[in-house]
Amino acid sequence: MKRRLFHRCGNAPGALTSEDQAVVDAFRALLDARKNPQPWTPGCNQDVAVRVGPFLERAQPRPGDDHGPDLIAVALRHPDTPHAAAYLHGHQLGYTNRGWLRCETTAILGIWQPAYAMLTHAAANLPLPEDVGMDTAHYGVHVEARRSDNTGYTLVRLGPYNQTWLASRDADRLNTHLEGRAATVIPGFTVTAKAAPFHVSDHESYADPYATDVTMLLADAIAEVNA
Repeated sequence: MKRRLFHRCGNAPGALTSEDQAVVDAFRALLDARKNPQPWTPGCNQDVAVRVGPFLERAQPRPGDDHGPDLIAVALRHPDTPHAAAYLHGHQLGYTNRGWLRCETTAILGIWQPAYAMLTHAAANLPLPEDVGMDTAHYGVHVEARRSDNTGYTLVRLGPYNQTWLASRDADRLNTHLEGRAATVIPGFTVTAKAAPFHVSDHESYADPYATDVTMLLADAIAEVNA
């Protein structure tokens, strides 16, 4: 009878080297993590493991996203984040230019565990695909009128913006427009603008920032309140 002999690649038969042992330990940890994922629940601020095709990726949920329990906003992260080398590698592979994405909660395996790192595109030195199966998450700008005790109301809501820097740009533009007048345009209130998550469930209360001049929208809202 012909017998086939199997040997470990790269090393002679015998006791495991420290390198071999590290690989074995990592693989065992991966098997355990896949078999026993740590449950994730909405509102948990820990990174999660998200399925992207046949791979798993590390994703950071966005706090305060209100789209509902079936869809949340996440940002894909290199598995070795926050190390500087991971940022550079992640930039090369397309991790850092995705922005916030809408992720179906059914795609979440559980809370991110380091053992999952070997199942990422980064571990295979592959770029993320153009289509990761998630749409862009949108942003908004809220113009708030607040009293000194922090009570008040939202004067204007702008959105959706498809890039966070566009929302921040318009918030800065409105605050510059209000500079020196923020505490006087509406008696008893201080008016300020800030970038904020776009509340999809309340989309009818938002004005389209691309359809008109945002400073004109603010001026009209102030005039209506003071009428």
